[in-house]
Amino acid sequence: MGKRAVFFCAACLLFMLCAGCSSSEITPGQQEAASVQEEAETEKTDIGQGESAGAKGTRAWEAKVLEPEAPGTESYATDVISLDASHTSEGYVMLSYNGDNEKVKVQIEAPGEIKYTYVVAEYGNYMAYPLSYGSGVYRITVYEAASAEENLYAVAMKQELTVELADEWRAFLYPNCYVNFDSSSACVKKGEELARGCDTDLDVVEAVYRYVTKNIVYDYEKAETVQPGYAPCPDDTLASGTGICFDYAALMSAMLRSQQIPTRLEVGYVGELYHAWISCYIEDVGWVDKVIEFDGKSWTMMDPTMAASGGSKEVIRLEKESGYIVKYVY
Repeated sequence: MGKRAVFFCAACLLFMLCAGCSSSEITPGQQEAASVQEEAETEKTDIGQGESAGAKGTRAWEAKVLEPEAPGTESYATDVISLDASHTSEGYVMLSYNGDNEKVKVQIEAPGEIKYTYVVAEYGNYMAYPLSYGSGVYRITVYEAASAEENLYAVAMKQELTVELADEWRAFLYPNCYVNFDSSSACVKKGEELARGCDTDLDVVEAVYRYVTKNIVYDYEKAETVQPGYAPCPDDTLASGTGICFDYAALMSAMLRSQQIPTRLEVGYVGELYHAWISCYIEDVGWVDKVIEFDGKSWTMMDPTMAASGGSKEVIRLEKESGYIVKYVY
């Protein structure tokens, strides 16, 4: 593959991930809806289904989903919490909460004191949480609500892990709590369909991008009402054909990861606005961003949400003035 750079971003004012157990959280869609101008609904088309399904490309199109596991080789537990660290070299840990506290959070402090806070939404089953800031010491803390009225939390478990990643991109092939899919997911099947007829990874990225931007409509009502702790479900987004920007980014990430294209769901700022976008790892090029180039065609800055909803002049203005600044990576 030639050195063609590709960068796709999905602008999304997500909930503000709290840096500590008592930090305040910002509801995602309320800021997002205020910053994205109301545009006409994009007409849905079935791009990819007709073009790719019957075509023959030189690239293998069958999905390969890496399933997170909790074999118990290295594990830590309390009466209600199970933390499995058997596959930290693959870039994730597995955690299961089996208690009855109604509000539980998991905080992962990555190297460099970057803190990620997740709301535990599913009890009794293991969920994968990414270790996405390279090798080093990670501190994992589980908090249970001590007082719902005052938004206070108490430490229920604390564990320090020394992580040596196998490589820099492995973590971005696995499903996790924000890019949630498995081998039976509808988004994985759609990814296979879109990958048929493709010759390169870049062709797959383009096919997925065009499908998502043409078939997913921005959901203004959801943006106004979405609650803190929201985690996207790619299959739900695919089935409904609607979503906020977090949904766009998660759906694209799931499709591309299942096609063995390492994809980072990145969260940060465009100017003062809180956003999310994705970037892809292209073989022989590495992690690439900030520019889009595609054989013989001139692409301007592309954003799945802006392309689907007509664009946001405010986001475009801020991107030109300040650029994209990464804060979190999933």
